[in-house]
Amino acid sequence: MLIRTPPSAQLGFVLAHGAGAGMRHPFLDGITEALFERGVATLRYDFDYMAEGRARPDPPAVAARRVRKAVESARFEWPDLPLIAGGKSFGGRMTSTAQSEEPMENVRGLVFLGFPLHPPGRPSEHRAEHLFRVQVPMLFLQGTRDEFAQLDLITAVCGRLSTRATLELVEEANHSFKVPKRTGRTPGQVLDLLADRIAEWGTGL
Repeated sequence: MLIRTPPSAQLGFVLAHGAGAGMRHPFLDGITEALFERGVATLRYDFDYMAEGRARPDPPAVAARRVRKAVESARFEWPDLPLIAGGKSFGGRMTSTAQSEEPMENVRGLVFLGFPLHPPGRPSEHRAEHLFRVQVPMLFLQGTRDEFAQLDLITAVCGRLSTRATLELVEEANHSFKVPKRTGRTPGQVLDLLADRIAEWGTGL
């Protein structure tokens, strides 16, 4: 696990990685540091398959157990902090899977950094079915060019989730939150935008 706790932390974020890269991925390094600057503590962890050097992601039941263990570790690390949980793509989806099966103690909300609603080129809402069993607030941070979440579909899902869901769009961003040069925004500016929204939303729960 990788733990970053800023002075006077106001919130703890249990942050999971995407399917193809572990907890030390540069994107997670960047968002962690941006959150640190905003008073948000982070706990990162690897799913079992990544820790063991296997390419194929764990089945949902195995991944959900790992999420629960990470949340328990965060509760031990920060007993006085409110917690949010989630992650990048696969990590966020496995966090919501765990929460839909049984609410995790002290977790006040879920954050998705690019919810993977469907495989690229195969639009569907099937992966969203479990979200309707989640009873805590959810923040969806999505790029408008995210190939894993067709814009009209993710918008419709969040609409049906009603007040439990907050959808924040990052204009021109893809699933990795990369934006074209024509936007004039740097990767650091995109990370700052994401971190600002997570911090504001999480501390307001």
